[in-house]
Amino acid sequence: MLVGRDRERHLVDGLLSAARVGQSGVLVLVGEVGIGKSTLLDDAAASATGMRVLRATGTESEAGVPFGGLLQLLRPALVHLDRIPAPQADALASALALRPGTGGDRFAVGAATLSLLSRFAEDQPLALVVDDAHLLDLPSAQALVFAARRLTADPVVLLAAVRAGEPSPLLEAGLPVLPVSGLSPAASGQLVSAHGRRRGRPDPDRLHEATGGNPLALLELADDAVTVGGLPPGAPVPVPARLARAFAGRADRLTAPARTALLVAAAAGDDLALIAEGCRRLDVDAAALDEAEDAGLLAVRAGRVVFRHNLVRSAIWSEAAPGARRAVHVALAAALPADDVDRRAWHLGEAALRPDEGVARILAAAGARARDRSAYAVAATAFERAAGLSPAPTDAVERLVAAAESAWRAGLTDRATGLLERASQFPQPPALRVGAMGLGGRIASRTGSVERARDDLVTAAAESAGSDPDTAVLLLADAILACFALADTATTTRAAARLDELVPRARGAPARWIGSVAGGVAGVLTGHGGPERIRSALGLLGTGGPLVRDPRLAPWLVLGVLFLRERGTGRDTVAAVVDDVRRRSDLGGLPFLLFLVARDNATGDRWDVAEADYTEGVQLARETGSTTDLTACLAGLAWLQARQGREAACRTTAAEVLEVSGPRRLALFQVWALSALGTLELGLGRPEAALGHLERLDALLTSLALVDVDLSPVPELAEALAHLGRGDEARDLAGRYSDAAAEKGQPWALARAARTLGLTCADTDLDREFGRALGHHGDALDPFEVARTRLAYGARLRRARRRVEARTQLRAALASFDELGAAPWAEQAATELRATGETAHRRRDSSTTDLTPQELRIATMLAEGRTTRETAAALFLSPKTVEYHLRHVYLKLGVASRAELATRLGAVPDS
Repeated sequence: MLVGRDRERHLVDGLLSAARVGQSGVLVLVGEVGIGKSTLLDDAAASATGMRVLRATGTESEAGVPFGGLLQLLRPALVHLDRIPAPQADALASALALRPGTGGDRFAVGAATLSLLSRFAEDQPLALVVDDAHLLDLPSAQALVFAARRLTADPVVLLAAVRAGEPSPLLEAGLPVLPVSGLSPAASGQLVSAHGRRRGRPDPDRLHEATGGNPLALLELADDAVTVGGLPPGAPVPVPARLARAFAGRADRLTAPARTALLVAAAAGDDLALIAEGCRRLDVDAAALDEAEDAGLLAVRAGRVVFRHNLVRSAIWSEAAPGARRAVHVALAAALPADDVDRRAWHLGEAALRPDEGVARILAAAGARARDRSAYAVAATAFERAAGLSPAPTDAVERLVAAAESAWRAGLTDRATGLLERASQFPQPPALRVGAMGLGGRIASRTGSVERARDDLVTAAAESAGSDPDTAVLLLADAILACFALADTATTTRAAARLDELVPRARGAPARWIGSVAGGVAGVLTGHGGPERIRSALGLLGTGGPLVRDPRLAPWLVLGVLFLRERGTGRDTVAAVVDDVRRRSDLGGLPFLLFLVARDNATGDRWDVAEADYTEGVQLARETGSTTDLTACLAGLAWLQARQGREAACRTTAAEVLEVSGPRRLALFQVWALSALGTLELGLGRPEAALGHLERLDALLTSLALVDVDLSPVPELAEALAHLGRGDEARDLAGRYSDAAAEKGQPWALARAARTLGLTCADTDLDREFGRALGHHGDALDPFEVARTRLAYGARLRRARRRVEARTQLRAALASFDELGAAPWAEQAATELRATGETAHRRRDSSTTDLTPQELRIATMLAEGRTTRETAAALFLSPKTVEYHLRHVYLKLGVASRAELATRLGAVPDS
């Protein structure tokens, strides 16, 4: 019976009503044991008229079963499994043990869960009701959280209950929470009366004071005048502990067979047949459960055993003697069907008292199966238990490393690091030590401990170079990526030299190709060539060849292409690589690729798309816990915001970058943040303020011995100095920068060098220098830099009293800045143009600037020819959510069809 819950019912009813008309809702009820969360969920399920209700309940006995909770919830919806995108369907079918699997990204299961729920809800609105969600197996909880975060416009409501004080991904995800507190005194009295308790003993007010209005405590203590009445005024009853002891006390009064049967039921779940078989193996008749039912501890209904409350189950189990618990585990392991290998392994592991290789092997096999199903958290636990039961140190360390890798893939970074630390205490065979160090390096690289990552990866590469050159090459390539974030040119140089020795010995094509590109990237970073090596490697790819589809190559395919900053070379593969990563729902690998692609768009003419890329990358990096990728995306975003002149946003973003990157020595992103602040001030016409940021940046680069001219602030420094009347200093910087750019030999640097010379040269030389700059710009990919060159050229022409020629350059600069959305720079160009005596005609802002990054991302994909469902799958959204955002896009842009949308965005739909 539900009494005194008007506020909670009103809120839940509102969510149910909204879901019926296509407005998704999520609510997590949080409260102590017995507070009434389950009753509220039952009431919600009964109130969900016109909706399908899918239910699941977490239990301690199922917490180690891979995706057991998700299967409970989704079983009725699985009829639609083949109607969701194939990669997602495969991932979910593998997770639920419906098909074989080889283990993919854990987020693929969450994406599939969202797609399946969205598809199932097309027929009828859905109410998802999850009780005791804190007891769900972790992979199920993670998949549910992934879907819950993205429910927007589907007729779906998720209601879940979590016990206060218990960890749960549903609480950590920041989902809406409703604290459930005790009943009021009046409602407490109504509840007790409705259940026929004798309210004359104890005093009702004292009963409420003692229980805090906890419904379960009210009903258990309503007849206990001795306990409640004997308390001093103001002394509360410790309700959960008091109730647990009360339930255990009832069990103590049962006969020995009934206590044994009750203990089997507490460990076995709700399957009466399994409980009966477990009892038989302990020489007990399951009929003894009748005593427990008479005592009000449980009920037997339609072949299922239902405990009065999960607290009852916990109390019975925790109060039992360890030997009795182990005997029950042994009996249940024997009673389970032969194909229920995961639960058998768990019971055997819990029953073991000493190292036992037979049990350890069974647990390790269970871990491998869970890993193949992408249930990485469960796999980590199984491998860790197997390690603890392994008599041989070599087996123990191998299983600890396997546990660490699974924990890492489950997103449990601290646990993974701790497991690797435990493994390091054992003697390790060379290959296993290399694998452990490589794993540690990858974890550290993604989580921001990049210096440690660099050192671990370089050491592991040195150890494997003699016996396994392919592994050494891949480790050194990863080390170069770490050095990229650290701006560590010294280690990059050494790693590149070692790569040159190892690549000819590598046996596999992927290792040889990655080694070639990594060596080229290292050359670019250190100013010792490199572009030609990258071009050569990219030429070996072929169109749609196997290397393009190899997930290991994905970051290098994109990095190599974009490091060249050239038109044409390999650029057609970038979109294909990113699309393939999206198709596989590889959220772990996507933020870094989005960072690279956004950087490319930010140096091109699609700043709106760049912002969408960066924003998505930031969101996914936060969700996946990748601190390094998060910092990279934020740094790139700050740099873009600086070009746009978005002062407040740029300062906020740059501040976060500097706060995160400073302690972690992520020097490259510090460089970009300082560059952003300097560019921002320069664009806003504050050369003195710009100079401060740029000089700080120049000092940082000098301290790092980072000589890549593409990172150098000299062009901006020279411009600031020129505006401040310090021409001699500007000319000296321009000359030195020009020499460095000539050594690198790439058009982007050469164009900036010539512009800087043009800013500082004599009037007689300005046409030559600016002409050279514009010539080099023709081979580069950055219209903003072209516009800055034209602005500088026009300004110098005006000051040389060549106003007519100045107008040509300034008009072009103004048009480009307006087109790009570089507002402060456009204002500078307009001011210069007015100074020539010509009225500056400004282009009105495009209505696409009104779109949010997510709306733009959706609009762009649809305009390029993707269907709604394809767009939803690529962005890990539901089709209804895509349609919801598309309506906003149509309204903002004033279009009414996909064709009009494609025209407005300048996209050409695929045929």
